[in-house]
Amino acid sequence: MPPSVLPSSYDAVLFDCDGVLVDSEPITHRVLRDRLEASGWSLTPEECLAIFLGKAVRSEAARIEAETGQPLTDAWMADFYACRNAALQAELGPIPGAPDAVRDVHARLGGRIACASGADRFKVELQLAKVGLTPFFQGRVFSGHEMPRTKPAPDVYLAAAAALGVAPARCLVVEDSVTGVQAGVAAGATVVGYSPAPVGHGSAQALRAAGAVHVMVHMAELPELLG
Repeated sequence: MPPSVLPSSYDAVLFDCDGVLVDSEPITHRVLRDRLEASGWSLTPEECLAIFLGKAVRSEAARIEAETGQPLTDAWMADFYACRNAALQAELGPIPGAPDAVRDVHARLGGRIACASGADRFKVELQLAKVGLTPFFQGRVFSGHEMPRTKPAPDVYLAAAAALGVAPARCLVVEDSVTGVQAGVAAGATVVGYSPAPVGHGSAQALRAAGAVHVMVHMAELPELLG
């Protein structure tokens, strides 16, 4: 049964993308780790995830420059994006249960759903297309790169709620990273976490500490949270 702390219904659901709709984090962070190692900063896969999960790469520019001894240039970012996009196009799949959950929620709420990601728009739209979810989010994709501030600031969730014409307090946000949960909470929404495994997502404990009122282990739980 849905947790008693949740309201009985919501007017909209705002989804993060990476780690919530698509299983992209292992792919993206493998490419990022490889590019950083080529620049002189060696990280284990686990260390890379711990540092960058839920964040824009540029948000850690100072640390990257300190560890590599090189500036984080536009050319370096372009190379990373090209390698990342090629790997995603070749390997990406959906989070288990996410397509069915999206279809269900889309139907229940009359299409009042959005994808609000901290990633760049090209990546988000590539990923939604790759797993067949574009029709459910057409015209309702929001990128933190296009906002004054990206996550953990609330801007991308506030923009998504405003575009749907729904007060943030009537929105349910679905997130798998501490940074994302903080953004949803700051927007004034109710946030549920998604943490099916200890690697590749924020831990259930960390998501709750950041403000998630419930943590799912499978996306099939989502529709019943809508009441």
